[in-house]
Amino acid sequence: MAGLPRALAPLRHRSYRLLATSLGLSLLAQGLWTVALVWQVVDLGGGPAALSLATALSAGGMLASTLLGGALADRVPQRRILLGVALLQTAAVGLVAVLSLAGALALGPLSAAALAQGIAMGLYYPAYSALVPGLVPPGDLLAANGLEGVVRPALAMAVGPAAAGLLVAAFSPGAALAVTALTSAAAAACVAALPTTPVRRDVAGSGLLADVREGVAYMVRTPWLLATLLFASLMVLVLIGPFEVLVPFAIRDQAGGGPSEHALVLAAFGIGGAVGSAVVASYRLPRRYLTVMNLLWGLGCVPMVVFGWTSQLWVMIAAAGVLGAAFEAGTVIWGTLLQRRVPPALLGRVSSLDFFVSMAFMPLSMALAGPVSGLLGLTGTFLLAGLVPPVLALVAVLAWRLPADEIAHPLDVPADEAIGSGAIGSGAIGSGAIGSGAMGSGATGPEAIVPAGVSGPVAAPGPPRA
Repeated sequence: MAGLPRALAPLRHRSYRLLATSLGLSLLAQGLWTVALVWQVVDLGGGPAALSLATALSAGGMLASTLLGGALADRVPQRRILLGVALLQTAAVGLVAVLSLAGALALGPLSAAALAQGIAMGLYYPAYSALVPGLVPPGDLLAANGLEGVVRPALAMAVGPAAAGLLVAAFSPGAALAVTALTSAAAAACVAALPTTPVRRDVAGSGLLADVREGVAYMVRTPWLLATLLFASLMVLVLIGPFEVLVPFAIRDQAGGGPSEHALVLAAFGIGGAVGSAVVASYRLPRRYLTVMNLLWGLGCVPMVVFGWTSQLWVMIAAAGVLGAAFEAGTVIWGTLLQRRVPPALLGRVSSLDFFVSMAFMPLSMALAGPVSGLLGLTGTFLLAGLVPPVLALVAVLAWRLPADEIAHPLDVPADEAIGSGAIGSGAIGSGAIGSGAMGSGATGPEAIVPAGVSGPVAAPGPPRA
């Protein structure tokens, strides 16, 4: 595959092609599951409460397992974890598909499958994040993140949900669940063909809880990491509730739209994200990578203001596209930053902390969106969602002196020069961070605001770095 442009360079490596294929199939299954779950609940006579229970179990399982997943990813070969996850998803969804097609499915087993899906997601992303740079050289990591940023919204937010909708309409929810299980089985087959990479740490004498504590200690003592995760968690608190809960009402009340118009806005977010990822992946990492990344996320929220005052659907669609482009562009940088600066022995745990901390305020944000809009109105709430994150980004950049940090640890030089000069693997990053690390799975950073399949019928703008 010589002569590939920079953005496609990781595809030169057979192992990465297998992993990327498994990721694509997993994302497709995720999108299929999102819609199949909704209509299976409806087909069983369940209402909003039943769907909320299933999605809450999925979200709870994900958050409960992600820190454990990070500890396991640093002590167990990641391929084994990914294979176990794919087989768990295949078995859980396959069972409810068989029960559904046989007319014997009840809400209990369906909710249990949703819980299994959430647990699997929490285990998946840290392992995926800790595996990719073991298969891809450092110079191709930015492009690998960009490829994932293009594929993720296309499959999880567009192709998967659309295919599930067609299957449900033409056949039944059980048929959509069966295709979901087969897709997960295909992902498992791709993972099974991967080589087993060695664990990059000595685990003798350490327990899982000690591993988690070590990861938390590293996060707290590493300024650029702590600053970014604190900013991301606060941004999610301010942003995700308005985007998830209030945007549909803005579309309905101000633009006279409905579900199809809401789908257009979400599709614009995904398309914008794919474009933003592709653009960033086509160039070297920015010299001021910490500043650019945080400002992309912070300033990228400004288009949310549009939803508070416009009555034109096309303006809302454009705003969602800009929002998606900025978020995904920042996330590509973030995934590469983790791969290049986090010691390999800690990468799984840091990836899980990234996912956990960034998602911690998501339920609270969605719970507060309604009451806050009742006090401030839609316009006032969208103003907060759009204008507070840029301020938070500036505080993170300046208070933690991120410009000085990025100057001291340049990542915009070619990987071979960086290794020779010691520009990478010094200071807070620890030695040996090059050549083995990880790729953000989509759950990293604020881009992973809500993983597909967790938020229920209202699609969210993305799924856990990994």
